[in-house]
Amino acid sequence: MNQDIEVKSLNLKKSYIIGLLVAALLLGAVGSFVGVQLAQQTTESNSTASSEGQRFSDLPTEQQQEFLNSLQGSTDSEDLEKVSQAIDLIQNQYLEQVDKDQLLEGAIQGMLKTLEDPYSVYMDKETVEEFNHQIESSFEGIGAEVSMVEGKVTIVAPIKDSPAEKAGLKPNDQILKVDDQSVEGYELYEAVSLIRGEEGTKVTIEVERPGVDEPFDVELTRDDIPLETVYSEIQEIDGQKAGIIEITSFSEDTESRFKEELTRLEQEENIDGLVIDVRGNPGGLLPSIQEILKNFITKDQPYMQIADGDDQTSRYFSELDQPKDYPISVLIDEGSASASEILAVSMKEAGGYDIVGTPSFGKGTVQQTIPMGDGSTIKLTMFKWLSPEGNWIHEEGVQPTHEVKQPDYFYANPIQIEEPLTLNENNDKIENAQIMLKGLGYDAGREDGYYDEQTEEVVSKFQQDNDLTVTGEINTDTAELLQTKIVEIIQAGENDVQKQRAVEVLFE
Repeated sequence: MNQDIEVKSLNLKKSYIIGLLVAALLLGAVGSFVGVQLAQQTTESNSTASSEGQRFSDLPTEQQQEFLNSLQGSTDSEDLEKVSQAIDLIQNQYLEQVDKDQLLEGAIQGMLKTLEDPYSVYMDKETVEEFNHQIESSFEGIGAEVSMVEGKVTIVAPIKDSPAEKAGLKPNDQILKVDDQSVEGYELYEAVSLIRGEEGTKVTIEVERPGVDEPFDVELTRDDIPLETVYSEIQEIDGQKAGIIEITSFSEDTESRFKEELTRLEQEENIDGLVIDVRGNPGGLLPSIQEILKNFITKDQPYMQIADGDDQTSRYFSELDQPKDYPISVLIDEGSASASEILAVSMKEAGGYDIVGTPSFGKGTVQQTIPMGDGSTIKLTMFKWLSPEGNWIHEEGVQPTHEVKQPDYFYANPIQIEEPLTLNENNDKIENAQIMLKGLGYDAGREDGYYDEQTEEVVSKFQQDNDLTVTGEINTDTAELLQTKIVEIIQAGENDVQKQRAVEVLFE
């Protein structure tokens, strides 16, 4: 985002954020941070993961001071007096002794909660220091992007090749417990601190998944999280080469890595078409996606728009004269959020390119990080981003031009049982097992959850082929191996019908 746009919008939004800056004494609450990776990357040092826009601290000093000066004297003295009176009243008259800092933290946290915006958060000095230390010194964790959705810690997307992905965690999974400790009522950072840990250590999280009757446990071994954000490959169809570039998140290095891979595919591989895959990409830095879009969207139309709270809109253009001379498609799914959605909708509306997959996450706001002068920070939603045509996809997502779901086993759920599943039983665990078995080539002829003789036969065959004790029943060992095998074939890219379709539409 251009700096002059930021400062203008900051001043326009002054009246909106006065309530948060009502006095310097109202500082100190721990905020729930949205879009925080459980293993942070050094490229986002001193910033928030998945926070579009540059940091306030990146602005020139005079522009920072201009904004802060504009806030002085903006709050009525009566407001300050009311706040001060409430603090004094509680501190001096409440039945029990109360810590003043605790009151101040509660005050600012309460103000933020009245916004009913999970993306506007506050971190006190200690939390900021811990956060920056974790970013700068640790790449260890389970590897998942999380958000606070309706008061629940919710996975936006697992990171590629991370423990979270390998364990089968999915977008919209809600984390209920961490090592048997409930996170109900926790702020996001409090829950994240429980999940983080050193490489090689284990953590068990209880997950509630939409469409599944009962919560289930997932044990993960924390690991170093890969920092690479760009991967490429070639697929051929009817003698034509399709280059595929996968972007897992948008960091400071992503644009340069994308340009390297794009140049290589164009010049060395002589591709006939391009697929940009942002499935499971939770977003990242706005400048990164802007630079990528400038490779494809011509200068005669905006590639995106930014609007402030007064609906004053700024449009952003590239300097590109001609589009690429080959077809392009973009892959999205429910884990594609934020900057990924900017890419998808811009390519769709401004470029006229095909979007393949399922509707995206739906985050259309932009946050600004503002240091409060004492080491604490407020990250506040100050803008919304709009598509080239002025559409706002917030809470709706980007709709694909070719909606394609993966095979059913991609969406199968882990099977957790205390007693073996056996003949003539009927439940959703058996249904999941039948779906997984079919995906692995053991077709029971039904996927309705009823354990008939044919299901028993294919279970026995699966057990025999995998050196398990042949019982025909689905016991714990069989259930765990089914899940492991399914994750393996998903990660190997087998039967990725979304990607296949994205390549096909290039040459239709």
